[in-house]
Amino acid sequence: MLVGEDSTRLAVPLSVLDLAVVADGSDVGRALRESINLARAAERLGFARFWVAEHHNMPGIASSATAVLMGAIAQATSSIRVGSGGIMLPNHAPLVVAEQFGTLEALHPGRIDLGLGRAPGTDQVTALALRRSAEALSADDFPERLGELLAFFDGGFPDTHPFRAITAVPGYGQHPELWLLGSSGFSAQLAGLLGLPFSFAHHFSAANTVPALALYRSHFRPSPTLAAPHAMVAVSVICAATDDEARWLAGPSRLAFVRLRSGRPGRLPSPEEAAAHRYSPAEQLILDGRTRGQIVGGPETVRAGLEALRDETQADELMITAMIHGYDDRVRSYELVAELAGRTEPSPRP
Repeated sequence: MLVGEDSTRLAVPLSVLDLAVVADGSDVGRALRESINLARAAERLGFARFWVAEHHNMPGIASSATAVLMGAIAQATSSIRVGSGGIMLPNHAPLVVAEQFGTLEALHPGRIDLGLGRAPGTDQVTALALRRSAEALSADDFPERLGELLAFFDGGFPDTHPFRAITAVPGYGQHPELWLLGSSGFSAQLAGLLGLPFSFAHHFSAANTVPALALYRSHFRPSPTLAAPHAMVAVSVICAATDDEARWLAGPSRLAFVRLRSGRPGRLPSPEEAAAHRYSPAEQLILDGRTRGQIVGGPETVRAGLEALRDETQADELMITAMIHGYDDRVRSYELVAELAGRTEPSPRP
C-alpha cells in the first residue's frame, strides 16, 4: 500500500507473509483454505504482495509445497502479486524451480514473485530426505544453483555448458520477479552484487537487520532489471483493538517459537494454553530474542512500531506476518494494519 495525501498514513507499501498456520484444534485442509481466503482478504485490503513460506516437518505449518499453494492462491485472486517467501533453493533442482515458476508466470503473467533462500527451512534429517545426499547438506553451492536458475529462465548458459542443450518449458521466457531472501549478510551481499531486490527476515533475526541492509546497499550493482537497491523487511505484526488484546493474541506465536527452538515443534497453541504456560529461564532467553522482531499492540502502538522500523531500516517495502490462532482474529489484525496505510493500487515492480 502506498501513502495517500493523509500524512498520518504509513508511507510505505505493505505486503503479507503467510505460513498456512495449522492451529491446535484445526487440520491441514482448513489451514490451506484459510491461507487462500486470507489472500483474498489481503487483495481486498490493498496489500501489494501475498507470499507463502517453505518449511518442512513442522506440524504447525502447511505451506511446504509452496509452488502448489501459490497456484491455488493466484487462481483465487486477480490482482495481488503472489510469491514465495521463500523457496529454499538448496532443497530443489534449479530446473524444477524454473519449470514450476515458469508455469505460474505463464498462467498468471506479471503477478508471480520468486523469493529464494539458502537455508534448509527444516532440521538436518529432513534436509537429508529432501536433498538425498549427506554431501549436499554441507556444500554451499547456492551461488552456482542461483546462476543455473537464472540461465534456465534467460537462456544464459555458456556454449560449453552441459545444460546449454536444455530448454525449461515452461520457464524459458517466463521470468517471475526474482528476490533474494536472507537473515544474515551472505544473501544481502549476493543480492547487491547481482542487482536483485532483497528481503530481510527481521521477524526472526532482528539484530542483523540494519547491518545486512547496509551490506546490500553498499554492494549493489545496477542490473538490467533493477537500477537502484530495493529492500523489503519482513516483520511479525499482531494488531487488535487494544494493546492488552494484542498481547493475548500474540501468546500462541511466542509459545510456538519457544517450542520450535527447543526441538518440540507442534501446532499453534490456543491463547488460553499460551497464557497458562510458565516459561523457564532458558525459554525466556529464547523468547527475549523473538520479541525484538515483533510489533504487538493496538493501532497506534503498531503505527509507531512500523514507522520506527521503516525509519531505522529505510525499507522500500514492509512485509508483515501474523501467527494468530483464530482465523477471524488474524484477518482483523490485517484489517487494522490496512486502515493505518489506506487503500491504493498495489506497488509497482521494483
